[in-house]
Amino acid sequence: MIEPHDIVVLEGVTKRFPGVVANDSVDLRIRSGEVHVLLGENGAGKSTLIGMLSGLQQPDEGRILVDGKPTPITSPRHALSLGIGTVFQHMMLVPSLTVAENLLLGGPWWQRPKIGQLEARVAEITRSLNISVRLHARVSELSLGEQQQVEILRAMVRNSRLLILDESTSMLTPQGIEELGALMRRLVEQGLAIVFITHKLREAAAFGDRISVLKLGRKVGEITPPRLKFLGEQAAIAEIVEMMFGRQTDDPEEERHTGTFAKLDATPLLQVRDLSVAPRPDSPGLSSVSFDIRPGEIVGIAGIDGNGQKQLAEALSGQLATSGGSVSLDGRPIDAMDVGQRRAAGLRYLTDDRLGEGTVGAFPVSINFFLKQVGEDPFWRHGFERRGEIDARAGELVRAYDVRTPSIGTPIGRLSGGNIQKVLLARELADGARVVIFNKPTYGLDLANTLATRQRIRDTAARGLAILLISTDLEELLSMCDRIAVIANGRLVGDVQNEDDVRTTVGRMMVGVAA
Repeated sequence: MIEPHDIVVLEGVTKRFPGVVANDSVDLRIRSGEVHVLLGENGAGKSTLIGMLSGLQQPDEGRILVDGKPTPITSPRHALSLGIGTVFQHMMLVPSLTVAENLLLGGPWWQRPKIGQLEARVAEITRSLNISVRLHARVSELSLGEQQQVEILRAMVRNSRLLILDESTSMLTPQGIEELGALMRRLVEQGLAIVFITHKLREAAAFGDRISVLKLGRKVGEITPPRLKFLGEQAAIAEIVEMMFGRQTDDPEEERHTGTFAKLDATPLLQVRDLSVAPRPDSPGLSSVSFDIRPGEIVGIAGIDGNGQKQLAEALSGQLATSGGSVSLDGRPIDAMDVGQRRAAGLRYLTDDRLGEGTVGAFPVSINFFLKQVGEDPFWRHGFERRGEIDARAGELVRAYDVRTPSIGTPIGRLSGGNIQKVLLARELADGARVVIFNKPTYGLDLANTLATRQRIRDTAARGLAILLISTDLEELLSMCDRIAVIANGRLVGDVQNEDDVRTTVGRMMVGVAA
């Protein structure tokens, strides 16, 4: 039996990016012989922490100790040399190469690959872990579970002592998840340390020896191995939910939902029935999604990122083809309408990608206000741009939405994120909007712009528009919405009124625990 010991220790680790503290004085001990589960909502700081452990980023404050010695991890290659291997959520294998060729990637370029040594080493590892790997099969021929085993095998071939598994079960079948859990147990029994990142609390309780919870960049709690055994699965899950979603009594910026603008007996403005989108390798699609939104109502969509939120927004706006179901605006079917026709009918979509999809950075602010109306009256006539009309209306919108820009001719890419978002708000809310879909509207904004954007959304609902608010920030949904639905794997798994006790109910649905 190998005596457990600390392999990596984080002491007061802080990492900042412009406008956000991703990790705030985090302490963490990663021990051999343990599966250390790392939990937290989107934006809690897990990815940044992984980035520092794998050498992709360095902390601004605090220190990382490896085997008890302060050790800056300066690069991914350096991390590997220290015995730290990372299996990222998205596979890093080359599909056109064989398993053996993938395992040999990264070796010294001046040496002939030592196939015989590799085969002997792989045979040794696979025998000890009770797995089988087809060395000469192309990666493209393997299942997702088999590809994941190759990723883990690659880390083992490089003598990793600490293995980081980032959302490794997200694309696996239930059987594949169980097989991964058994493989992790065999690895830690051999003395490895595993950091296992997941959003699924049952996996955390079933596979973990120690559980740490991050929230808004801080470590807010830890369940030690003795306590985890004492609690049992259900009690452990309840304690984790409280740590992840419990009210933050020390948050002076917390806003609360103050009531609906909707008339409960009003006819819905937006009706969605059994909406479906075919799944793709990188997304779950949608499966029989149904809901209504009345005038003046803000309906939230909660869920862990990547569960079909963007597909829902794009299907409603006409950007993504559907495979079934129907969408009606004010009682009128709009399924046959394209994006422009839906927009003209009053359905507006504010994308979460304000820089890549929402704007053209090199174009002036004035033109970005009207990107979705190019060629239309009164700003274009007979194919020619009417600069006077564009500039006059752009000036009005700059004033109405308080866009801070040197001029309307300034390239929008030079503005701050908050001011770019104001341009998008102006574009979608002005002139004929009736139903507005907001996808993560405050993502990446500073506090002042976040609060201003939320108030703009409330004011829009107060005018009688129907609002669909998609966000991975549960606090935002609780402060804004009349109702909150939860999406998981492309399905709506619950829909609840935003009342005093809703936080835990929504949190449990988000992480796959029955409410």
